[in-house]
Amino acid sequence: MKYIVIAVMMMLSSSISAQIEWMTMNEALEAQKETPKKIFADVYTEWCGPCKLMDKNTFTNSDFVAYVNEHYYSVKFNAEGTEKVNYQGVEYTNPNYQAERKGKRNAQHLFANALQVTAYPTVVFFDEEANVISPVVGYRTASQLEIYLKMIATDTYKTLTTQEAWEDYQSSFEGSFED
Repeated sequence: MKYIVIAVMMMLSSSISAQIEWMTMNEALEAQKETPKKIFADVYTEWCGPCKLMDKNTFTNSDFVAYVNEHYYSVKFNAEGTEKVNYQGVEYTNPNYQAERKGKRNAQHLFANALQVTAYPTVVFFDEEANVISPVVGYRTASQLEIYLKMIATDTYKTLTTQEAWEDYQSSFEGSFED
């Protein structure tokens, strides 16, 4: 009985401590040079309620965390922050950022603008060479993002070139993440 209790406690503590290994965009781009891997970027703002819900619900889901950590470099990017991003030969900044507005709506970072992010939260997928694959706009649960995570990680997205192919893929997809 003692060993069962210890085993259960270990399982609970490991699931509680499972976290996404977040990095900056610049760190992910550097890591790609050493070990090519796709990038999963969470583009958020500090004032965004649905962004906070994704942090709380989606990005703590143990199935989601394990899959993302194995298959992607994970980037957390504040779309209204001050981080400098060096992407494809251009340095992106937020020249219109107003420090007194921190935590409130602020100017959009030029990198978020270059990615054509128009709503928050948005997750953006990049290939192993840092080319944008696709954004996914809006709040999503772990099970709702699973189809995108797996389709992109396995390069299946490259074969889904028509709306009909995407619909067929969606209808036959069997997810395993539990919310």
